[in-house]
Amino acid sequence: MSLLSPAATALVKLMGELPRGPRREGVFALWLTLRVAEDLLLVPPPPERGSKRRVVALEQRLSSLGFPAPLRRAMVATLAELREARRDRVGQALLLLVAPAREALGPEASEILARAARSAGQR
Repeated sequence: MSLLSPAATALVKLMGELPRGPRREGVFALWLTLRVAEDLLLVPPPPERGSKRRVVALEQRLSSLGFPAPLRRAMVATLAELREARRDRVGQALLLLVAPAREALGPEASEILARAARSAGQR
């Protein structure tokens, strides 16, 4: 049994198919962000302090990655949404990455994120 969501598993698979470089690091950045976002959907929800720490750790990790600029700009808005640590905003936070992911990484990464955002919105 996988501990990863279907979207996280799909991003890992996509990462394995890409050669090293900015696109692969972009998919890795999406995977890291998705993992933090999905943690906000846990029942019971994690403590707010813990969620905020995870977002800070995510920001630090993302700062060392070299992923495409459109995705980097969108990540700023997504991280701002995740900093609020509100369960009802997770889907919206992920939606902010869909179009930049399509532009920078291609339709497959974008579709994976769109499905994850829809799923988060239904929880």
